[in-house]
Amino acid sequence: MATTTAAATSFFFGTRIHDPKPSSGKFQARFGFGPKKAPPKKAAPKPIEDRPVWFPGAQPPEWLDGTMVGDRGFDPFGFGKPAEYLQFDFDSLDQNLAKNLAGDVIGTRFETSEVKPTPFQPYGEVFGLQRFRECELIHGRWAMLATLGAIAVESLTGVTWQDAGKVELVEGSSYLGLPLPFSVTTLLWIEVLLVGYIEFQRNAELDPEKRLYPGGKYFDPLGLAADPEKKADLQLAEIKHARLAMVAFLGFAVQAAATGKGPLNNGAAFLSDPIGNTIFTTFSSS
Repeated sequence: MATTTAAATSFFFGTRIHDPKPSSGKFQARFGFGPKKAPPKKAAPKPIEDRPVWFPGAQPPEWLDGTMVGDRGFDPFGFGKPAEYLQFDFDSLDQNLAKNLAGDVIGTRFETSEVKPTPFQPYGEVFGLQRFRECELIHGRWAMLATLGAIAVESLTGVTWQDAGKVELVEGSSYLGLPLPFSVTTLLWIEVLLVGYIEFQRNAELDPEKRLYPGGKYFDPLGLAADPEKKADLQLAEIKHARLAMVAFLGFAVQAAATGKGPLNNGAAFLSDPIGNTIFTTFSSS
């Protein structure tokens, strides 16, 4: 009697391959991940005693080996730890058998930094280390612009950054008191289209290095990174400033929520306070 099955084939799980034993009626499945791949090759890790760490005496985790620019071994929650996934056979689905056995483990799969040509989801892994670095750089660059903008707006107009939008939109769209020939709706659509197009193009890039530093000569018009050694120093300086800017703007946001003032007003209030003035004098003279 011919055997029947009631399992749907999934492209994600792969194609089902009939068991070579004709009497068992068991079906197996091989996952569509392909053969087991070794983790991508990296540069030689730096000795622990020769590399700087985020805290004196800290022991960096093994997956942060110091080869990435700005790697200080900081991952207290283990978000960047490479995961290993098991691949299982399909369970036996023969309705004529008294007992259908569960599928066995047929292999493992490792996380990789491979970028796929899918603009909206280029990385297959949500918690991949390469994706974390990309997000850190992008957020850090925005934070550097936002921090500079918050200080510049308050110093030029006296209006705090959290209230700047309210002031500029009182009598239509304007910037620094100068009227703009666009409505707020038009400005919003221009921003969405321009930024959306740029992000779409960046996500279509498959080279991980170009994803971090896009634009080529347009991203570095002065050719400051032409020298490989100077390029590494500039990349390290950028990631340091990016991290500092993210912390700084977080401080701006907490200040605004707690006091309603901007960074310059808060700084002036801190210096006018006797305790704050003493602290500032102590640190500036040391």
